[in-house]
Amino acid sequence: MMLSASPNTLAKSSLEEMLESLRQKDECQQQPRDIPPALPSRPNSRARLPSARRSLPANFSVCSVMEDQNQNGSVASKQPEPEKMEEGKRKKEKDLRVKRKSFGSKKMRTGLSSESPYAAEKEEEVVKVAAAAKVSPVEIVEEQKPEWNDNVEYFIKKKLRVWCRIANGQWQLGKIQSTAADTSLVMLSTANVVEVSTEELFPANPDILEGCENLIQLSYLNEPSVLYNLRVRYSQDVIYSKAGPVLIAVNPFKNVDIYGNDFISAYQKKAVDAPHVYAVAGAAYDEMMRGEGTHLYGESGAGKTETAKFAMQYLAALGGGSCGVEYEILKTTCILEAFGNAKTSRNANSSRFGKLIEIHFSAMGKICGAKLETLSFDQSRVVQVCNGERSYHIFYEFCAGASPVLKERLKLKTASEYTYLNQSDCLTIDRVDDAQKFRKLLEAFDIVQIPKEHQDRVFALLAAVLWLGNVSFRVTDNENHVEVVADEAVTNAAMLMGCNSEELMVVLSTRKLQAGTDCISKKLTLRQATNMRDGIAKFIYASLFDWLVEQINIALEVGKSLTGRSISILDIYGFESFKNNSFEQFCINYANERLQQHFNRHLFKLEQEEYEEDGIDWTKVEFVDNQECLDLIEKKPIGLLTLLDEESNFPKATDLTFANKLKQHLKTNSCFKGERGRAFRVNHYAGEVLYDTNGFLEKNRDPLPADLINLLSSCDCQLLKLFSTKMRGKSQKPLMLSDSTNQTVGTKFKGQLFKLMNKLENTSPHFIRCIKPNSKQLPRVYEEDLVLQQLRCCGVLEVVRISRSGYPTRLTHQEFAGRYGFLLSDKKVSQDPLSVSIAVLKEYDVHPEMYQVGYTKLYLRIGQIGVFEDRRKKVLQGIVGLQKLLRGRLSREYFQNVRNGALVLQSYVRGENARRIFDIKAKIHAESVSEASTAELNAVINLQSVVRGWLARKRFNSMQRQKELLDVTTKSKRKAGRRISEDKNLPLEQFQVQQSAMSDLQKRVLKSEEALVQKEEENTALREQLRKFEERWSEYEIKMKSMEETWQKQMSSLQMSLAAARKSLATENNPGQAGGRQDASMSPFGYDSEDTMSTGTPGVRTPTNKFSNGNTPELRIRELNGSLNAVNHLAREFDQRRLNFDEDAKAIVEVKGGPQATPNGQQQQQHPEDEFRRLKLRFETWKKDYKARLRETKARLHSDKGRHRKWWGKRG
Repeated sequence: MMLSASPNTLAKSSLEEMLESLRQKDECQQQPRDIPPALPSRPNSRARLPSARRSLPANFSVCSVMEDQNQNGSVASKQPEPEKMEEGKRKKEKDLRVKRKSFGSKKMRTGLSSESPYAAEKEEEVVKVAAAAKVSPVEIVEEQKPEWNDNVEYFIKKKLRVWCRIANGQWQLGKIQSTAADTSLVMLSTANVVEVSTEELFPANPDILEGCENLIQLSYLNEPSVLYNLRVRYSQDVIYSKAGPVLIAVNPFKNVDIYGNDFISAYQKKAVDAPHVYAVAGAAYDEMMRGEGTHLYGESGAGKTETAKFAMQYLAALGGGSCGVEYEILKTTCILEAFGNAKTSRNANSSRFGKLIEIHFSAMGKICGAKLETLSFDQSRVVQVCNGERSYHIFYEFCAGASPVLKERLKLKTASEYTYLNQSDCLTIDRVDDAQKFRKLLEAFDIVQIPKEHQDRVFALLAAVLWLGNVSFRVTDNENHVEVVADEAVTNAAMLMGCNSEELMVVLSTRKLQAGTDCISKKLTLRQATNMRDGIAKFIYASLFDWLVEQINIALEVGKSLTGRSISILDIYGFESFKNNSFEQFCINYANERLQQHFNRHLFKLEQEEYEEDGIDWTKVEFVDNQECLDLIEKKPIGLLTLLDEESNFPKATDLTFANKLKQHLKTNSCFKGERGRAFRVNHYAGEVLYDTNGFLEKNRDPLPADLINLLSSCDCQLLKLFSTKMRGKSQKPLMLSDSTNQTVGTKFKGQLFKLMNKLENTSPHFIRCIKPNSKQLPRVYEEDLVLQQLRCCGVLEVVRISRSGYPTRLTHQEFAGRYGFLLSDKKVSQDPLSVSIAVLKEYDVHPEMYQVGYTKLYLRIGQIGVFEDRRKKVLQGIVGLQKLLRGRLSREYFQNVRNGALVLQSYVRGENARRIFDIKAKIHAESVSEASTAELNAVINLQSVVRGWLARKRFNSMQRQKELLDVTTKSKRKAGRRISEDKNLPLEQFQVQQSAMSDLQKRVLKSEEALVQKEEENTALREQLRKFEERWSEYEIKMKSMEETWQKQMSSLQMSLAAARKSLATENNPGQAGGRQDASMSPFGYDSEDTMSTGTPGVRTPTNKFSNGNTPELRIRELNGSLNAVNHLAREFDQRRLNFDEDAKAIVEVKGGPQATPNGQQQQQHPEDEFRRLKLRFETWKKDYKARLRETKARLHSDKGRHRKWWGKRG
């Protein structure tokens, strides 16, 4: 059941009431400009109501407002006069583009044609504005013209730089010198002055913006500024730049050190924010919950394939798991490049097919699988190669890198011996090793888990394709009918395909036709036979490529772990325009037209449509729409593809008739232009391309007769059987002999392209535009014209312009209120999302022109969301800090409680463990004590047993002697009875005597033990005394050493004194005493060692006591005391002798050689030298004697020390 009501009968909601009140305040009370603009009422129908928003002020600039807001935090503007509001609204577009149009009215690119629907919309808009302002449309157009002269005068006054185009078409920097009418004189940086049109002058950006990362940051957005900015970055090997949401990648044609694990880690940690393919891949990864995709566009050779590799490398690093599937995904590029890429005249590694790699992720963000889809494989390159180009890489890699065993089995030869490969003079690529590439291909096959058996089948079919190209024909009649030459080419091809060579020759030279019930065999002409041969080769290779893609998808299959999270990377061939363009270039450029419209739709159409649908006051940005070119190609019933399919169904149609048909039906389309003969031109988005219809029909038909399919199905090769079965399944009806596959190549390509576009429409794309800097593929070469053409084709300037003047940040009211609503200080605001959003904007003083409020969303200009994010981050940090402190306090309290409980529990456990250990140790100790007492008791018992045994033996011996004595006494029978009685009492008395001897013996033992104890005590005392004597001896040794050192020093001093005295006396002696002086020069107290210093005085003997070795301690002590006394005596003698010699030496020195009085009163001449000789002689004699005595004392002391023995240690 459905209820409906008229809008007039419905009560107004609170939202509508608030909006109406805001509108009334805006109209009546003239509120300040910083109040947020009112939200227009939602229309009852789908038509949009007129917007009530205020226009931008006449002097407003987005850049200036952003700068002021960053400096002051808020921007306030005054309410304009009511009568000036309409005038400001009319000047809105002019104010937004004042910097771009300050110098010239000439547009950067061709405007819309009169046939374009956008031209009519533009005229209607001008008429509406004129009607609202009550002026003529001509006046509106004149008002929109900028004031050129004022801007030029400003640049002349400030001496600012401008861009001007010189005669050779290049842009140069200069300064305006003067202006006259429509021309200006500009002084270039080379000091040359040129005269150029003022319309072709454009302002240059300041030096601070040179080489900026994002083109949005440029103050003046024009073509020369963009070209110069990209050139500066390219010269610094910075190949990535941003143009709003689009990443621009300029191919460096060399290795640049901006990739690898270090850069992956830096972008993964968000430590670097510079433009990079890693950043784009990271953004897609962060948003893959919404099914993000990355699209790569560019011309052939712009670097799309390599950029796709780096994007996959970064995703593999982010989502790498334990299964290793990310490594398999990276290795698939090696297989696809080998079988799908080739060298062209513009690119050494050109993709001849389009691929969409869909990488699937698990719930944890790890790669769990992938799926590969391909688009429009270029089959004609298998059989036809232009000069300077190559066929697919795999053929050359196969011939160069196959093992000798494989070559022998497949009859493989070098690449130069195959017709399909030697059509061109290019068989190798500089700095590329085909053999090494083949080894990497084999490694990739193993990683992707393609079995060896399947690999052998693939190589066999590759060799079969090469041998098919060598099959030749011989003309047999005047009608140009041919037959196959039976040579090794046919034999080897049939052997590798697994069929009979004769059957292959029949299929290649004849064709069977069904005429009723009869089957007619018709011979083929040379051209038909060649096309048949080439058709087989193309079918085998194309089917092999599709089969490899299927095997890769099987290896990378996601399975049950599919979560719906995926990132798609589209790498497709770029726009191509050669000297001769055929059907392949037409299909490639058609695909690029569709992708360009997808690009325009997301960046221009959808954005502007969203603004209009949500009630945003928005000025459209003009861009070139390529819908007319797409209509030319695919529109029914008079589209180029439709006419091509229609002409392909006529048996007698030719390429010339097809060209004439195109000229007849498509001449009214502005994107089509007919040429003479079979040629025609199409005005694509990237430029005009001349096509030649030669081969269009044949390539579009791609015929495969039934007898050929039957031959393939009968081959022994399993892959060929599989390919033929799939071909039969694609047919809508059972194949007859005259039937062929009825779907043309153009139709299949269009279906694949539409399927791809439908898939892309369901993703949120990230665009990467690859730019080719030069046509020669050389590093550090920057061709401005080529780059500018590519920038125009991909609409970079329009992208930047719409990003600068638009609102790139857009959030629904619910999202904005939910994310930033908690920042409000006033909590009394209505809680509906719109009120919360407006309150947040008012609280942070956001300028009204920096945002707009739509029906469902809030739109913000560039940089505005950063203000809220910074504030939100600070508040959240404060909240997190408070939560951290609270959680820390709670955690510490919990930890203390748990710790105290653990300590109590541990104390109980430790006490129990200690008690158990104590009990165990007590038991062990008790056992050890009992064992020790038992051992002691056993020792006592043993001692007692020994003593008792000794006593028993002694008693036994005594008794035996007594018995012998008794036996002797009993022999005398002649003795008296008294004698007998005495003899009878003898044993008893003897026994008593023995007992008394035993007691006496015991007493002696006790006395001996007491004496032993006493001796031990004496021994201890003697040891202590001996230790003290040894200490004293050590002290004496130290003292002797110090005395010897002192004596040595004194002897040296004495020697020096005597030498000085001798020298002074020698000057006073006559020449006859020279011999004496010579003797005096010798050292009087010469010594060489410690022993020579210890000398003695002759005649003075120190008594030495010689003690004999004794066994009593008293003798030992006396010997030791005697030795010590001898040492003391030697020391005292040394001191006395030293003093004597010192005094004698001083006396000799005091003598100067003068006469002295004798006791007789006579003067006697004394000779100090003679006295010195006598003193020296005395000293030598004493030293010799003292040395001998000292040596003797030392020897005696050492010998005594070695004879120290314990007196109780000797045995008698």
